[in-house]
Amino acid sequence: MNQARKQQNKKTASNYGQGKSAGKIRIIAGKYKGRKLPVVMAEGLRPTTDRVKETVFNWLMPYIAQANCLDCFAGSGGLGFEALSRGADQVTLVELNRSAAKQLLENKQLLQADNLTVINSDALAFIKEAGIKTEQHQPYDLVFLDPPFRQQLVEQAAKLLNNCGLAEQAMIYVEMEAESTQELPTNWQLLKEKVAGQVVYQLYQYQA
Repeated sequence: MNQARKQQNKKTASNYGQGKSAGKIRIIAGKYKGRKLPVVMAEGLRPTTDRVKETVFNWLMPYIAQANCLDCFAGSGGLGFEALSRGADQVTLVELNRSAAKQLLENKQLLQADNLTVINSDALAFIKEAGIKTEQHQPYDLVFLDPPFRQQLVEQAAKLLNNCGLAEQAMIYVEMEAESTQELPTNWQLLKEKVAGQVVYQLYQYQA
């Protein structure tokens, strides 16, 4: 197990409770508008706030319809479920923590969302495997990168994604700590950027 994965395991193992409810996330718009979905207790879980989420999906509005979407560090699933509600064709949620992944699966069943897939796996390992199987899956049109902070996971995931699995001119949403010095691929064009408190959120477009 590499150091990054050890750190990610430590992060999720220490922060997540034993499947206890920690409130709910709300789907803002689309097919499931107004639906509230439970999330598990997690000290370090950072569901994107409604205010930020509304801004992000205003940015993404032209790109969501029929998109193949990947949420690499799904957590509460707030971004992936919102994309699904707004017309994404397929959504894949990848979450390492077992309790969180179980809750995502239960929320999928609650919505009867057949076009959503939950993967209980390390995100970096999943991206690598997807790269090996590039010919067997549809490239991703929209990717969410909102991992645990201060582990350089955005940079690591971005490098892996840049080598495989992205559709031409794919959109990538990134959320990380405002003071971060992580480097993203030079062929990712920054389209939008905002800062909310200690968090910076950005929208990039992949240029092959």
